[in-house]
Amino acid sequence: MNFKFGPHPIHANEIFYASRLTFGLVNLKPVTPGHVLVIPRRVVPRFADLTELEANDMMKAAQRIGRIVEREYQGESLTITIQDGPAAGQTVPHVHIHIMPRHKGDWADNDDIYPEINRKERDMDKAFSRQHVDAEEERKPRSREDMGAEAARFRVFFKEFAVAEGGADIWD
Repeated sequence: MNFKFGPHPIHANEIFYASRLTFGLVNLKPVTPGHVLVIPRRVVPRFADLTELEANDMMKAAQRIGRIVEREYQGESLTITIQDGPAAGQTVPHVHIHIMPRHKGDWADNDDIYPEINRKERDMDKAFSRQHVDAEEERKPRSREDMGAEAARFRVFFKEFAVAEGGADIWD
């Protein structure tokens, strides 16, 4: 099967959560350890473009995934955000929810995480597009192997759910 995040191909081994309508996948360029994405299976650019079922399924997925990510990364809180459209910082034209475990003091000002998300979105789009990325950049795209290992770590928590919800077909 072929999967897409906007125009970019994603591999089944990068996906750790799957329902009939939604995927949870690891991030190519995470802002924090454990930073993951929730996307609808159907490629749609904006939140308003989702059907009611897709929107509900994405939010349920974000809640389930957030609970596990926070626990597994010993977070004290989560940042859960959607950048809905280019003016909001969205660079990949596929609606997605960022889930990031947070710890007290990880940013001097909590709102400083948002410019970082914007920067990483641009970097991720460049990396996906195989365009030149500045050599001075402190975070390089992760390898497919690293992403697969993290996804496998999370997949164990959701495999039974994926089977019950009709999403396990992606790993067949």
